[in-house]
Amino acid sequence: MLDKTGKDSSNYNAENIRLIQEASPFVGQWIEKEYERQKNNVELIASENYCSDAILAACGSCLSWKYAEGYPYERNSGNKGRYYGGTENVDQIEEYCCEQWRKVFHTDYHVNVQPHSGSQANFAAYRALIRPGDTVLAMSLDNGGHLTHGSSVNFSGKLYNMVFYDVDENGYIDMEDVRKKAKKYRPNLIVAGASAYSRIIPFEEFAEIAKKVGAYFMVDMAHIAGLVAAGEHPTPFGYADIVTTTTHKTLRGPRGGMIFGRPELAKKIDSAVFPYAQGGPLEHIIAGKAICAEEAQQPAYREYIHQVVLNCRAFCDEFLKMGYTVVTGGTDNHLFLLDLRDHRFSGNDLQKACDEAGITLNKNAVPNDPRPPKETSGVRVGTAAMTTRGFLEEDFREVARRIDRIVKKLDEEFEEK
Repeated sequence: MLDKTGKDSSNYNAENIRLIQEASPFVGQWIEKEYERQKNNVELIASENYCSDAILAACGSCLSWKYAEGYPYERNSGNKGRYYGGTENVDQIEEYCCEQWRKVFHTDYHVNVQPHSGSQANFAAYRALIRPGDTVLAMSLDNGGHLTHGSSVNFSGKLYNMVFYDVDENGYIDMEDVRKKAKKYRPNLIVAGASAYSRIIPFEEFAEIAKKVGAYFMVDMAHIAGLVAAGEHPTPFGYADIVTTTTHKTLRGPRGGMIFGRPELAKKIDSAVFPYAQGGPLEHIIAGKAICAEEAQQPAYREYIHQVVLNCRAFCDEFLKMGYTVVTGGTDNHLFLLDLRDHRFSGNDLQKACDEAGITLNKNAVPNDPRPPKETSGVRVGTAAMTTRGFLEEDFREVARRIDRIVKKLDEEFEEK
């Protein structure tokens, strides 16, 4: 694992790179360059993190060779049966993985660990609940939602009749607007969850609204799943009909997705994943997800997530002290958005300048953003990755001051243009 200075306490990556370089010098050299970039940069992208060597090893194990279309023959819920022989070992791992995730979130929901990504989890979740042409009420990408929450360029915006609820003048989800639009449009599905929202999401209130209009309620907790697991954010379980997530953000696992659903939806969920959306599952990634679930049940993980939240609050407060505008005025979780509309440069300009200075973040739209998506008037920053590497509050305050120096330099450059 990398520490805050970039030193790796393990030789796992170095040995892997040497092995790859022997077989493919071209691929090996670029993996090595990426490894060096990750070691030397301050990683602030809110959707990225560092997983353990054990998870990396599972993802690169002999399970990569095994095809296993279908589901384990013995399961607690959902569809059963494979379309290939020789699955007795991966069956054990996959069902164990499901059981461990139930323990992580203290739920009796059905679990499907086969989705290859969060987007594919959402694709299957929609299919399990509604049909093309049905109405979905969700948070727009401009206000902090995800592509799969109705963007016009995504399957969700093309297959479904999307209606969006707004945020208020302070950037908070406008629950009164949710109520009004739910009553007006009578959606088949209401979606809560976001990729760039820094406040607590009121799942219970959403569930009450969905119940009143006869809609299903789905939560995409991809970003905050680790906070939910550690008790740092209210749980959607017991309120949502379906919960989707990724495993590689605050959960610190392999890249992949999962779907949780009320027991009565088990077969619909499984059929929507396979055979509707996917073929064979990635059993090597599922093994990594199982290890991730074990790690998420350890006391050290709860301590880690608590520090993620403390670090994010300190990071945000430092920007506020320096006079920056933060969407919603603060943060309750692992990320926040800087609103740069008072500056002449764009979020993309700041992203590039930070890249040159060894700080990785991403441009991001802010509510009512006047700039196009490839430019944006904001940037998104998060604390999960660097907290894994040992950063504490003062480390993030210093990063804020470094970014401030970059901003001041950009202000000077754009003033001269």
